[in-house]
Amino acid sequence: MQEARHQMPARAGRSGGRQGEALSEPGSDEATCPRCDAQSTGPGLLEAALARENLQRAWKRVKANKGAAGADGLSIEATAAHLRTSWPGIRERVLAGTYRPMPVRRVTIPKPDGGERELGIPTVTDRLIQQALLQVLQPLLDPAFSEHSHGFRPGRSAHGAVLAAQSLVQSGRRIVVDVDLEKFFDRVNHDILIDRLSKRISDRRVIRLIRAYLNSGIMDHGVVQERVMGTPQGGPLSPLLA
Repeated sequence: MQEARHQMPARAGRSGGRQGEALSEPGSDEATCPRCDAQSTGPGLLEAALARENLQRAWKRVKANKGAAGADGLSIEATAAHLRTSWPGIRERVLAGTYRPMPVRRVTIPKPDGGERELGIPTVTDRLIQQALLQVLQPLLDPAFSEHSHGFRPGRSAHGAVLAAQSLVQSGRRIVVDVDLEKFFDRVNHDILIDRLSKRISDRRVIRLIRAYLNSGIMDHGVVQERVMGTPQGGPLSPLLA
């Protein structure tokens, strides 16, 4: 099970709070934002995602993950320096619906059983925004998932699925069916996904931002390729969307 663990640089400009308010890392990961805890998918959801406390938590996750640079070539440290001056403008564009994510950088990693798995690495800035969205969306969307679903969910893992199967065997059942959807991440239908999200999220700006991430494209050897389906593994939002 993947864990989206991705932190905001100290004094990175304005946040989802009052204008001019600095973003400084909280003393612990437990820092919370009252607006982010509201069980609502209403018009204020994007503001909740961009709230100072939520962004601080998101930056701690991004920093802790120690991921590679995206298509802009900026490391976590370089992005931290960049955001100290550029974040206010980025935030305004996100709120206005004019922000356009950069294409993800295509990389491949070997699979244990042979072959390769394709990953799409967003820029550190886009990982920060995705992680901030994840932190407000997951508590709202996860309760609607099946009780028997274990993949890519907080507090759940493949080990939990094995334990559930063992419990069923102990109850007298004798058959376990293992189903794997080949290249599932690569084949997620964008229109179906957006339709499902629209039924649960009324803040249309969040829907448009997610659509922008889905359509951001893939950069491979300097060439940007359009993406019409799929949510490549590598970004914090991908597991939840899948």
